[in-house]
Amino acid sequence: KPGHLLLYRIKKEPGSNRFEVLLEKSHKNFSKKIQQLCVVPQYKILVSLLENNIYVHDLLTFQQITMVTKAKGSSLFSCNVQVRSAGGEDAQLRMCVAVKKKLQLYYWKDREFHDVQADFSVPDVPKSMAWCESSICVGFKRDYYLIRLDGKGSIKELFPTGKQLEPLVTSLGEGKVAVGQDDLTVVLSEMGVLTKCALNWTDIPIAMEHQAPYIIAVLPRYVEIRTIDPRLLVQSVELQRPRFITSGGMNIVYVASNHFVWRLVPVSIAAQIRQLLPDKQFELALQLARMKDDTDSDKWQQIHHIQNLFAFNLFCQKRFDDSMQVFTKLGTDPTHVIGLYPDLLPADYRKQLQYPNPLPTLSTAELEKAHLALIDYLTQKRAHLVKQLHDSEPSSTSPLVEGTPTIKSKKKLLQIIDTTLLKCYLHTNVALVAPLLRLENNHCHIEESEHILKKAHKYSELIILYEKKGLHEKGGVARGSGGRGWSSGCGAGGGVWIVTGRNGALRNTLEGDLSCCSGLCPSACLSIS
Repeated sequence: KPGHLLLYRIKKEPGSNRFEVLLEKSHKNFSKKIQQLCVVPQYKILVSLLENNIYVHDLLTFQQITMVTKAKGSSLFSCNVQVRSAGGEDAQLRMCVAVKKKLQLYYWKDREFHDVQADFSVPDVPKSMAWCESSICVGFKRDYYLIRLDGKGSIKELFPTGKQLEPLVTSLGEGKVAVGQDDLTVVLSEMGVLTKCALNWTDIPIAMEHQAPYIIAVLPRYVEIRTIDPRLLVQSVELQRPRFITSGGMNIVYVASNHFVWRLVPVSIAAQIRQLLPDKQFELALQLARMKDDTDSDKWQQIHHIQNLFAFNLFCQKRFDDSMQVFTKLGTDPTHVIGLYPDLLPADYRKQLQYPNPLPTLSTAELEKAHLALIDYLTQKRAHLVKQLHDSEPSSTSPLVEGTPTIKSKKKLLQIIDTTLLKCYLHTNVALVAPLLRLENNHCHIEESEHILKKAHKYSELIILYEKKGLHEKGGVARGSGGRGWSSGCGAGGGVWIVTGRNGALRNTLEGDLSCCSGLCPSACLSIS
């Protein structure tokens, strides 16, 4: 009834989605219809628009606390609570009030609303408003504007409202606001910049509410539930002429028509995640997992598991760079990442690795792109491991699939990483092979590297490997046996030659033209008695 305020207590019946609704209190002292209501639980107050003015009542007793006399003639208001502490004890309430073609800003203190700054003019009478950090998005009859609350009230025109009867704006928190244009909803930052792709509804929304990670829209014949990132239609609920929607807190959403009130009851987060994982909706599953209570013992383990599934799925989608970035953040065992690629790990070891699904088949072009992403990943991992090489703590990597063995030895990991980098360079950029082998701390596995360099006919690089590993006698033999197939080395151009004694110790370095040795065995030339 007009002017009647009713307070209900809603109690959920154990083990079901049925609710017991009890009328606890009614207040009939309002003389005219209530135009707008806002509950502020942090201050236990009820802010209302009544007879074109702003009133504040006690939430428990309904007794009037104050009236904002300056706001006489107001047609719309929007409240914003900034919570500064985890428990919500420290909160600041701000309110923007539309009075004809002006906006008034207030803050709540000592049971009163106080002016923030002088009123500022706007192009038309506001029809809808929503806070977005230090901005307010305002919908007028024909256009949307973004107004910066920086003391100057700078105004930015956004775009037309479209064919809908009323403009529609909804705060999303975290510095974002959802703005409706016909059957589209766009997401803007507090600077008015488009942040996400538009949501496309099946009809023009009448009202919207944000219940993270979902946006719930009231359409003429049903309620539609979607997500912004990723863009998904989650559910459609058919109701009889719904018109209004409001949130009563986390997981509490009410929808109303002129005659009925419904409550939307979400499926548990755990059940939602179980449904999402087989459908490979990992981004949405992650958002839900992060919303679980911190006291949940398996929360962080589940988040880590979903992130690994997400990274693996990115690889299967051929999004190699994105996949490697996620694996880097997770600290996944590098050998498990290398195992995603064919022919980079020893066959016996690769058989021990487990993956969530069969690995994708990559074309030659895709494999080259994948190798380049792996090189960036391994280069970062290598730099990190080299810094920690002399720490006593073992490597703290995690498996891609729970239960798969990981490598604890940093030296062993470096050996696998460097040997894999060598293979990748041979596939993508041969010019990088020699610089890798010349590194003072190169950990390439000698026998494996020897095999792949010989197979690739990279004899000068093979000599560098031998020299850096102290195998100078082998280096001399390599010069002799590979003389006709060197990619660089002995000849009229000269070079740097390592000269060793019988005991293999470094004795001298000769530089210059060694063409005089062309008829002799290089190993004989390098032997000093």
